[in-house]
Amino acid sequence: MHENPVFGRLQTAMVTPFNDDGSLNYPEARRLAAYLVDEQGNDALVVNGTTGEAPTTSDAEKKRLLAEVVAEVGDRAKIVAGVGTFDTAHTLQLTADAEDAGADGLLVVTPYYSRPPQDALADHFITVAEATGLPIMVYDIPHRCGVPVETATLVQLAAHPRIVAVKDAKAMPVASAQVMAQTSLQYYAGDDAMLLPLLALGADGVVGTSTHFTGRRTKQLIELFRTGQPEAALRLFRQLLPVYTGVFATQGCLLVKAGLAARGFRPGGVRKPLLEASSQQAEAFVAILDAAGA
Repeated sequence: MHENPVFGRLQTAMVTPFNDDGSLNYPEARRLAAYLVDEQGNDALVVNGTTGEAPTTSDAEKKRLLAEVVAEVGDRAKIVAGVGTFDTAHTLQLTADAEDAGADGLLVVTPYYSRPPQDALADHFITVAEATGLPIMVYDIPHRCGVPVETATLVQLAAHPRIVAVKDAKAMPVASAQVMAQTSLQYYAGDDAMLLPLLALGADGVVGTSTHFTGRRTKQLIELFRTGQPEAALRLFRQLLPVYTGVFATQGCLLVKAGLAARGFRPGGVRKPLLEASSQQAEAFVAILDAAGA
C-alpha cells in the first residue's frame, strides 16, 4: 500500500445521466459528481468508463461530459477519463480530448474483441503513454476483453513512468500479489467485493460501482485496514458485501441508475443495447441498499 496514491483511495466509476430523449443530461451529471465527491467522499471519479456507458456515447459527448465534471468538482477531486477502445488510433484521439477537457489521469482498458497477444498489448499501452503527459491506470478485465494483461506484461509496463496504476478486475489475487511484489504499480480493486482481499495483498483502494451508495463507508473500511484495524475492516466489509455483490446481479450500470432514481436523482434510462433494470431487479437492489443503510 502506497502512502499517497496518485488517484487517492476511493474512486467511483460514475454513471452518465441521460434526458428522456436519450441526450446527455449535463446538469444532472454535475449534480451527481458533486454528490459523489462531497457526500460520498470520493478522491477521484472515473468518467466515460463502461459504467458510464462509454461504448454508446460519442467522442464529442465524452469530451463535454469530462469538461462539465472537471468544472464542477475538479478543484477537490481527481478526474480520470476512460479513453480505452479496441483501436489504438481512436484511443489516442480520446486521450487528446481528455487532456483538452482537463482530465487528471487516464483509464485505459485492454483492447477488446480482437484479443491482441501480449506484445501487442504492451505496445498499445506504451503508445498511449508516450502520447500523453497524464498518469495512466491500466484496466485489466479479461472477462470483458477476452485476454488478461499477464504478469510479465504488467511488470514490463511498470517501467514506463506514466503507467502508474492498475484497475484490477481479473479475479486472480495470486497474480495481482506477484505484480505488486515486483513493481511499484498502485493497485485498485475493480470489483467491489475484491477490495478487502486485495488490500491484504498491498492494494491502495477501489474503483467502485456500488460506491455510488457506499462511498463513505467503503473509505472508512480502507482507512480501518490501513491503520492496523483489520478485524473492524472485516466487520464493515461483511456489512457492505451484499451491496458490493448485489450491484452486479445484472449489468452494474442498470442497478446504479435504479438505485439513484430511488434516492431522488434523475439518472435517466440507458442506451441500447442495454435495457433498464426490471422493476423486480430494481426493487431487490433498493431493498439491499436499505438493509445495509446505504
